[in-house]
Amino acid sequence: MSTPVKESTGLRMGRPFGIPVYVSPTWLIVAAFITISFQPRFADMLPGYGESATYLVALAFAVLLYVSVLLHELAHCVVAKHYGLPVRRITLYMLGGVSEIECEPETAGREFNVAFAGPLLSLGLAGIGALVEAFVVPPGGLAQVLMWQLWLSNLIVGVFNLLPGLPLDGGRMLRAAVWKVRRDSGTGTMVAAWVGRGVAVAVVVVPLLMNVMAGQEPGIGSMLWTVVLASFIWLGASQSLRVARVRARLPQLRARALARRAIPVTAEVPLSEGLRRARESGAGAMVVVDHDGHPVGIVNEAAVNATPEQRRPWVNVGALSRTLEPALVLGADLEGESLLDAMRGSPAPEYLLVERGGEIYGVLATADVNRMFSGV
Repeated sequence: MSTPVKESTGLRMGRPFGIPVYVSPTWLIVAAFITISFQPRFADMLPGYGESATYLVALAFAVLLYVSVLLHELAHCVVAKHYGLPVRRITLYMLGGVSEIECEPETAGREFNVAFAGPLLSLGLAGIGALVEAFVVPPGGLAQVLMWQLWLSNLIVGVFNLLPGLPLDGGRMLRAAVWKVRRDSGTGTMVAAWVGRGVAVAVVVVPLLMNVMAGQEPGIGSMLWTVVLASFIWLGASQSLRVARVRARLPQLRARALARRAIPVTAEVPLSEGLRRARESGAGAMVVVDHDGHPVGIVNEAAVNATPEQRRPWVNVGALSRTLEPALVLGADLEGESLLDAMRGSPAPEYLLVERGGEIYGVLATADVNRMFSGV
């Protein structure tokens, strides 16, 4: 599974192909779960081994399984780097692995290739493992048992990731196909995300129906695991829907259209006086300027609202302003993704908008931008 994720923590394991690999502490949870769950199976398949030995075999299987997951994610990242896409890291965690690819491919074809690389490698490993088990390793021994479990697990990983719904690789492949046909990546994301929600429901419902038809009661452990997987898929699909809706509104995002008219005030002006001037001129913001008229700060709206009426004549606007750092000065012509990138680079409640010649145009409030995307 290769979905962009937020900054995460974990133990750094190395840099294959120049890509940092981290193991999240949550991996220990699933490693313990796999070890305990598979130990009885290994005990049945290896009758000559004691209980401690079969636990070690189950733990070795858990480690090797995550090596397979790492190879799956590396396949995504190597293809992404081939197309010039920056890769920040790979993180192995409780539900598998995530490749943190910092931007999307430029074409539907590249999107498909990056997504398909992981399942293709997993299925390839499954095929190689099956051949090795059948023709190379001696039957009935430890090597044969581990090889059987590993190729079967890689087959499951490959097939599961081909399910056609975001955030799975199959969902990205479906997104690429719709993108290619409709020539719109947003439509592809919407379709694949809704299918992903359907897949999440099916992950829970299908095993339940199979158990009912077979007259069996589902195990608590297996049901818990399917619910966890379904929750992951549902949340990932829902996040993709939100991203698609945000992107659909990006063309409407223009700094000029959202700017508040601002009046210049010097730092020693009382807040009550500054607010009076703003009301008279119909301004929605105040910019602190020095005595030469150069902007040096922006009065913070939240700080103004938090100041009681009776104290406003005794509080100067300079005390409620944020120093105007270069990153807080944005071009009034910015719009869409470029505007969001500039704001992400230096998060702040307000920004000063200036014309190309340096003249003050107004103030852009982050709250006004957020309102554009409320309800998404």
